[in-house]
Amino acid sequence: MAGRRDVDADCRNSAGFTALSRRVGLAAQDRLFTSPALRCQQTAAALFGRTGQPAPALWEQDFGAWEGLAYADLPDLGTKTLPELAAFTPPQGESFADVAARVGPWLMGCAAGRHVVVAHAGVIRAALGMALEATHLGLGFVIAPLSLTRISRDLASGAWTVHFVNWTAP
Repeated sequence: MAGRRDVDADCRNSAGFTALSRRVGLAAQDRLFTSPALRCQQTAAALFGRTGQPAPALWEQDFGAWEGLAYADLPDLGTKTLPELAAFTPPQGESFADVAARVGPWLMGCAAGRHVVVAHAGVIRAALGMALEATHLGLGFVIAPLSLTRISRDLASGAWTVHFVNWTAP
């Protein structure tokens, strides 16, 4: 459980990084944002040859006392519904609803144009929950490491479109 711990990225999958970079096709006019986390800055550099503009709203969920624990050592929350999971706060941490509450306004504040975001699974889930107009639904997605998700917003209507989720290099 990495959460807010500032750990290094695993950038050894050069074929995966190359394929993902080609799929994204970062252009000079595109805006590149990242979580302030070291692993996201390193991932952006491996993908695009540069780091992005850090956005504090893009930090992963703070798992508090659970940070650094192995998944096997975490309590079983399997009986909770998605809305209950979204509202649940780990000891000394923040809930998924808290993550969504900071990611949503940041996304809504993005100007017109194409924005590439290198962030964490929790941030991607929060963005998907916003696009689906139900925060807790974001928790239903499994987000693979080094994967691509694309959502867009029509600025005139405010409507969100989910184009694809979890594209990984073949």
